[in-house]
Amino acid sequence: MPEIRNPNLEPGGSGGGPGSGGDFRSLITFMFLALAVLLGYQYFRPKPAEPAPQQQAQQQAESQPQTQPQASTQAQSTSAGAPASAAATRAATRASQQTPAIVASSESETTVENELYKIVFTNRGAQVKHWILKKYFDTTGKPLDMAQPQLTAKFGMPLSLFTYDPGLSSQINGALYQVSVSGTQTSATGQLLAPCTLTFHYAENGLDVVKTFHFDSSYVIGIDTSVRRNGEPVRALVDWPSGLGDMEQFLPPSQSRNPLPTPSQIVWSIDDKQDTTASAKVSGNATYDQPYEYAAVTDLYFAAAFLPDSPQSATLVTQHHTVEVPSDLSNPNSEKKPSDVLGLAMGSTTGDTRLRLYAGPKATEILSSIHAIGADGKPNGPSLAPLIQYGMWTIIAKPLYYALRWLRNMLGPGAYNWGWAIIIITVIFNLVLLPTRFMMMKSSLKMMRIQPKVEVLKRKYAHLKATDPKRSEMNAEMMQLYKDEGVNMYGGCLPMLLQMPLFFAYYKVLLNAVELRQAHWFWLTDLSAPDPLHILPALIIVTMFLVQYITPSPGMDPTQRRMMAIVMPVFMGFILWHYASGLALYWITGNFINLAIQIGINKSSMGKEMHAIAARRAQKKSSSGAGQRVIQGRR
Repeated sequence: MPEIRNPNLEPGGSGGGPGSGGDFRSLITFMFLALAVLLGYQYFRPKPAEPAPQQQAQQQAESQPQTQPQASTQAQSTSAGAPASAAATRAATRASQQTPAIVASSESETTVENELYKIVFTNRGAQVKHWILKKYFDTTGKPLDMAQPQLTAKFGMPLSLFTYDPGLSSQINGALYQVSVSGTQTSATGQLLAPCTLTFHYAENGLDVVKTFHFDSSYVIGIDTSVRRNGEPVRALVDWPSGLGDMEQFLPPSQSRNPLPTPSQIVWSIDDKQDTTASAKVSGNATYDQPYEYAAVTDLYFAAAFLPDSPQSATLVTQHHTVEVPSDLSNPNSEKKPSDVLGLAMGSTTGDTRLRLYAGPKATEILSSIHAIGADGKPNGPSLAPLIQYGMWTIIAKPLYYALRWLRNMLGPGAYNWGWAIIIITVIFNLVLLPTRFMMMKSSLKMMRIQPKVEVLKRKYAHLKATDPKRSEMNAEMMQLYKDEGVNMYGGCLPMLLQMPLFFAYYKVLLNAVELRQAHWFWLTDLSAPDPLHILPALIIVTMFLVQYITPSPGMDPTQRRMMAIVMPVFMGFILWHYASGLALYWITGNFINLAIQIGINKSSMGKEMHAIAARRAQKKSSSGAGQRVIQGRR
């Protein structure tokens, strides 16, 4: 995404470069002559009257153009000298005097709602104080507010306006607008029911601002804005400056909050190709003029996406703020660290802005139904579905998500059914992998049967150092032995290798599927958050140890045996202690299945033979004084 310089900070002329030609002395002479003419003009020209403070403020604001056409006009005016500047000042004064003042007498609030949201507007700045999603809840069980007061107080409210003149932005976002409503009915509590149109108008001292919002039964609202200063359009962008979604890490320590922060990012689409910038790489107040089909600020489960009516004239400003929060949210006195707050503003290079805004959950069915404007000017462009990102595991994660959702719908809308869906999918997957487990056991048995031959080979080359080139001969003979006996030395890893992709796919689904956010399963209050009672991680450690303990070893040395039997269970338990409980539910289900399968194998003729071989080897080592204790498989 190429960065475009701030249009109001670009230099006024191209200038000459090192390769512009001409004699150096002629250039010096020309510079001195130009300087003399400039000083003479400044000395002899008539001095203009000192402007009134209000007019001076206007001229200073106008010195920072809001659009490229304005910049060209200003350059022409500057080259024309003082008379043109005086004429512009007089024209601005007349425009200011001719603009009737439209200002509300006091601050008021207007609430618009449908079945999905409740949006509370203030007429101070015609911006949003609260954006409440009725079907999604925070940790305390209250409907989720996408406009968090702690952040909006610092960085601004949703649907404020961004301009390149801080003074103008402050005036626009602090003024009292007059409000008018059309096409609506009022609820019993006095709130406006969608569909409706809400218009805010403010005009004073040559400044004229109109903001119009269109609401229907969906999460999408239409936005039209127009900012005029002395009759000229000002580039003013619709702003969402203060993050969104689960931002509970910024709440005061006295309030209940989720201990896991949710990372945010900027996502956009150009020519039906989506790209993403992580929060750490987002530039603050960087301007980009590109044909954006949409651009969004998102966290794991929610998004605010702008869809311009005219992508070819779209302009975008990214915002990056930080707030110091405790590194351990459960301990307010822990070391503070910066946490990112992203914002996004979108408008048009022509000045006036017409766009749609989606502010809501990253739910697959909803995002798939919302399309950007296509080449023919109709909403048939790319959908917002790619806002849900599974990364490199998409090929597994997306079918897994659809399978989980289908199962959950089959089971019904019960609170626990997402958890049961995870368990059922895991059982099915392990049954599909059952043949590979038998293949693994057969490979292990073959390995145990040829172990005496392997030991003979090792003794044959035992006198050689590890760096001796002749050690390669031993490896070659070992591989030939495995080949002759039909042993696959990697056969024991096959089930694990097949299981890990599903593990990572589950992780991505649990990390991105908003339906699994706050999904319950018995004591698990949120399948996307860690187990609050740590029951599942503890069970994972115990069951993994039991599986390793009752599984006979195919000639594994004691160090490897201890690692597999103790270190691996502790490692997996520690990892899943801090990750989504839905992921731990998947893993513990697989462990119980593996434990049952291994018990069954141990009772089979193949299992009995493996245990007999393992017992003979242990007895032989004991009698020969090998000395090291080995954890042997049990029946």
